[in-house]
Amino acid sequence: MKAATQIKFRQLGIIMLLWLFFGFVIAIYDHLQLLTYYSLGPSPAYSFGNSVIRNMVPGFIGALLGGSLLVFYVNEKFRDKPYGYTIAFVGISFVLIVAFITVVMAVFLVPLQTGRALSDPGTWQAFLDFITDPYPLKNAVVWAFIVEFTQLMLQINSKFGHRTFWNILRGRYNTPKEEKRIFMFLDLDNSTSTAERLGNEKYHRLLKDFFADITDPIIDNKGNIYQYVGDEVVVAWDYNQGVEAHQCLKCFFDIKTRIAKKSRYYQENYGWIPSFKAGFHSGNVVAGEVGIIKRDITYSGDVLNTTARILGKCSELKEEILVSSELLSLLNISKEYQSRMLGKVYLKGKSKDVLIHSLSLLQNAQGA
Repeated sequence: MKAATQIKFRQLGIIMLLWLFFGFVIAIYDHLQLLTYYSLGPSPAYSFGNSVIRNMVPGFIGALLGGSLLVFYVNEKFRDKPYGYTIAFVGISFVLIVAFITVVMAVFLVPLQTGRALSDPGTWQAFLDFITDPYPLKNAVVWAFIVEFTQLMLQINSKFGHRTFWNILRGRYNTPKEEKRIFMFLDLDNSTSTAERLGNEKYHRLLKDFFADITDPIIDNKGNIYQYVGDEVVVAWDYNQGVEAHQCLKCFFDIKTRIAKKSRYYQENYGWIPSFKAGFHSGNVVAGEVGIIKRDITYSGDVLNTTARILGKCSELKEEILVSSELLSLLNISKEYQSRMLGKVYLKGKSKDVLIHSLSLLQNAQGA
């Protein structure tokens, strides 16, 4: 299973657990409210156990249906839509789901309560009373807030990136930490001339499409999108994940494959198929949380400057991918890639020269 799909299932699992918990909390709230002096007390038909079932079962069904709708459909199909449009769709879908759950619960619970079939006139009247009771309406109001809150959290998670948002919630980088990271700086070719030809608005749409198309290959190779800078994207890997099956390098060639599959789309819409170059380097950086109004996790250190300078050498040396010897020495690439040492290259601002290599896929690996 691809990493992007795993992330979606993990999000769905979290939603299911949270909505089950919210269902239990609602049952407790209802129970305590019935015991206040404002209330006349519970009716003879009330039981706490039944209330728990009546809240947690819809929570589970709602998470399974509504959570799946949010994770697998809304946040995929509507990623380019205004947030208000997304809220409207979620709201309408939620009303339909609540109505469906209420009917399903009535079909199963009412015959159990009456001890007679649903076709019995008394049971049918109890069924109608169940689905028109203010109780489902009250729950609809509460769950509407829960659903919208869930959608908001998914949007925030998408904005920050799943790992960055989780690390901010945990406060992992409140105190700066030194960590080893692998970085890829990826940049579009001929961006200036392309922007002039297409115009600012159409070029922006091109960037939006390009960044959307390369997201899954990055996530599938366990990369984390650190930031976008104009027509450039910076991707970071945890050291072990980047080295494992040399996923950092595989990411670049998976992006090439993805764009090649979309070549007809780009040609028809922009008259140009994106080509790009990338520089790779690894080393120690300091990761820390910054900002008050807008919080984020940033990396600082010489590694990022060096990677940016390596990327800059791609155009000069007419290579699409350059890797530092420091990173290449950590990877076992002999069976899939062919490297060519370009020698020591002086990088402006560096006290020492950096040994860099160009990289290409071996023919047998390319065919596979």
